[in-house]
Amino acid sequence: MIRLILVLLFVVIFLIVSLPIQLAEYIIGKFDPGIKDRSSLAIVKWAFRVVLFLAGTTVTVIGEENVPKDEPVLYIGNHRSYFDILITYIRVPRLTGYMSKIEILRIPSLNTWMKYLHCVFLDRSDIKAGMQSILTAIDKIKAGISICIFPEGTRSREEDTFLEFHNGSFKVAEKTGCAIVPMSINNAGHIFEDHIPWIRRTHVVLEYCKPIYMSDLDKNDKRRIGALVQGVIEEAYFKNKELV
Repeated sequence: MIRLILVLLFVVIFLIVSLPIQLAEYIIGKFDPGIKDRSSLAIVKWAFRVVLFLAGTTVTVIGEENVPKDEPVLYIGNHRSYFDILITYIRVPRLTGYMSKIEILRIPSLNTWMKYLHCVFLDRSDIKAGMQSILTAIDKIKAGISICIFPEGTRSREEDTFLEFHNGSFKVAEKTGCAIVPMSINNAGHIFEDHIPWIRRTHVVLEYCKPIYMSDLDKNDKRRIGALVQGVIEEAYFKNKELV
């Protein structure tokens, strides 16, 4: 109970107190967008670290050397928890926008930080709008901003269960030539979703698998890229189960 209260209090206070900071960031962005990008990234990373600390979440990271540091990438991960975003975001080496459902835009202050961090908002009820979101993500990669997508489309409700990875997510890599970095996340659901509304101390394992470039694949693997990447993530996931 105490962890839930602490996390909620911090999130509410941060979103309120950060309103004038957002104004300052907006003004800075008018003169130097690069400084605004770097400072917004640092602020949000700090806030996410505090939330994970208050939640009692510890993370073992494997394979971080597999993430290219000098180029934007497409992160692809399995998805069981809202905390997946926090766990992975504090590790990104460069500005990274996450693909998020459009409903998040209804949350004041949070929506502003997400826009500052170049997140892309997806309307799953509108196919045309969904295609536009993919095009926006492609433009972000071309501008040097990494993108993170959880291609199951929603959170898997059961442990050790994966939903089908949607191939549309991989158009970002196909059209830009960027590396696909598969991310395997173990045990994140135990933080909150497995016993709502309680938050419990949890050990999570995050593994970055070797990057995949579409240009290195044959035609058959390109057609089944979703299943291929899902297989890589599942293999790492079940290998790491004994570590949690």
